[in-house]
Parts: sequence; C-alpha cells; structure tokens
Amino acid sequence: MFLALLELRAARGRFLLMGSVVVLVAALVGIVSGFTTGLGNDTVSALRGLPATHVAFASGSASDQFARGLVDDRTATGWGREERAEATPLGVTLTRGTTGRGTEVDLAAFGVVPGAFTDPGADAGAPLDAARPGGIVVSRRLVDEGVRVGDTLTVDRLGITLDVVGTTGRSAYGHVPVAYVTTDTWRRIRFTVPGATARPAELPAQYSAVALRLPSDAGAAALAAADRRHGTRTVTLEQAFAAAPGYDGERLTMTSIQSFLFLIAPLVVGAFFAVWTVQRTPELALLRALGASRRRLLGHTLAQAALVVAAGTATGGALASAVGLLVGAQVPFSLPATTLAATLGAVALVGLAGTALTLRRVATVDPMTLLGAAR
Repeated sequence: MFLALLELRAARGRFLLMGSVVVLVAALVGIVSGFTTGLGNDTVSALRGLPATHVAFASGSASDQFARGLVDDRTATGWGREERAEATPLGVTLTRGTTGRGTEVDLAAFGVVPGAFTDPGADAGAPLDAARPGGIVVSRRLVDEGVRVGDTLTVDRLGITLDVVGTTGRSAYGHVPVAYVTTDTWRRIRFTVPGATARPAELPAQYSAVALRLPSDAGAAALAAADRRHGTRTVTLEQAFAAAPGYDGERLTMTSIQSFLFLIAPLVVGAFFAVWTVQRTPELALLRALGASRRRLLGHTLAQAALVVAAGTATGGALASAVGLLVGAQVPFSLPATTLAATLGAVALVGLAGTALTLRRVATVDPMTLLGAAR
C-alpha cells in the first residue's frame, strides 16, 4: 500500500488524467440516471401515486390503453363484486384549458369518483365533491404555471367551465401536469364535441379503465377467469405504466445510454492500467527479484486502481448532484440518494473490473527481465 501511494504521488499527472476520465464517466452516468428517473416520474408519477394494485383495460387494448380503450359501468360494477376486490372507474385524457385570468395550460384530466381510493383529496383548498361536479383539484405544477384556487378554468374548444377548488401533489402524466375531476366531468371532457350541450346523463357511461385493489394472493388463473367474465385485460399497476405515452421508448433510450457507459468505464480504466503495467514492468520485475510475492503485487495494483476509481467516482457523483441542483425544476431531473449511491457503486465495480484485464500481466512478470532475459 505504501508503494502504491508513492507511485500515485510520483506519477500524479497520469493518475489525475485517468481520474478525470473516471470523474466524467461517473458524472455522466449519474446525470443520465437522474434524467431517467426524472423523465419516468414526469411520465407516470400520477399513475405511480394511485393506491391501486392492478388496472383493468378493455379486452383487446394494446398500446396507449388509456387513450384507446373504454370500459363501461357494468364492467366496473362487476369487478367490484369480485371477492375481496375494490374497483372504481378511472378516466384519463389530455386536454388544454384557460383560466379566467388568461393563463393557458396543458393538463391531464384524471376522472375519479369522489371519496374512492383513487381520489387524492387536497393538500390545500377543498377535495372533489360529488355535490359540486364542476370542481377540479390541480397539481401544484399547475400552480407553478399560474393556476390558483378560486380560478375558473375553461376547457378549450368545449367551453366546459370548472372551478379550481384545491391543489394536490406534483403529479404528472405524459409530461403534462395532472388535474383531478369527477367521473361525470371527465365524461363531458372525453365525449363532448365543440358546440354540444349534452348533459352527463346523455353521455356514454364509459371510462378509460378500472382501478383495482386486489389481495396479494390473487393468482394469475383467478385474474384470467375474472377477465373472461368482465371482458377486460388486467395488468399490475407497474405494467400499466407502459400505457402512458412515450414511457417505454424513453426508458429504453436512457437505459441504452447507461448500458453503453457501463461498458465504456471498464474499457477505459482497463486500458489505462494495461499501459501503466507495461511501462512499469521493470519495477515489478525488480520487486519480484527482491522477494515480493505475486499476491503482494496484485494487491499493490488493485490498491492503486481502487483509490483512483473511488476518488473519481465520488467526485463524479458530487458533480452529478450539482447538475441536479443547477437545473432544479426546469427539467425533469430526479436523483435520490439511494439511486445515486447504487449508480456510483455500479460505476466503481465496473471500473475495478476493468483493472482485472491487467492482473495476469502483473502476476506473471518475470524477475529475469532485469538480467536481460527478454533480449
């Protein structure tokens, strides 16, 4: 270990250069991880926040189930009659609105039954009330865009006027802030055409899906049988994330970038230490001639690699965190401490794995090199 530190000090320029590369790789992996988590939250945080275990879509729905599939009241009622099951209709649609003060916003309207387990309540103001079907509870992200409790929000093109009664969370769906309305109001938004004045009773009693709370021991066979009875396709809540627009594509893209970075890290670290090992082969041969064991030489090499990789990874993690603080809420970036620690741990491990490429040459160095046996 003492010799390893001496070499680090003597060749600090080379090790600083290598450490800088590790810093950049670790920082880039951390930043990509932050964007991966942030984009995921910005796409499905409203779904992730649902206190549901499963979601039942219309049978035959494939991609974008929330936008393309519809289930009716009978389906929701039928699921509610299943043993140990809680079911409530759920509507999801993207729309636009304008407040009475002229603030234009995009929003994802989530239709929920007031008081049901999908109703988020309100952190400020009042929750949804079946007696006031024209109320709307908005995400605090809409508050950041200028929507206030007490405002009147008019849904564009449809002329549907809603009263902002409360705020809740910072949930989003498809990168659009969420607003919660009653299922009757959601059906007006979903099925009303511009210029029409249809009342809720005249609109189809249909919804995007049925949110379910099922017991943990619900088996696949029981779910399949219930799906056949109700004409639905039931998936877990996590699987329902794929129904959000762009979720799968974004995760695949960001995960691919991370994977390539994890491949680059060991190659870069391994290449550096391979060259470093070749350059100091005479010194290693001298140590072997003086009686140093192979185990000691391997420990010496691993100690140097561990110090460089650990210091570079820690600095890269600090840099990634600083980027997160810098961008703030301007972009979808989220890097919790647990995610950062797991990411940096993976970077350090793959970096040390790259060092393994040089260990064979260190272990097989020939003391006779000093006597010119190589010539």
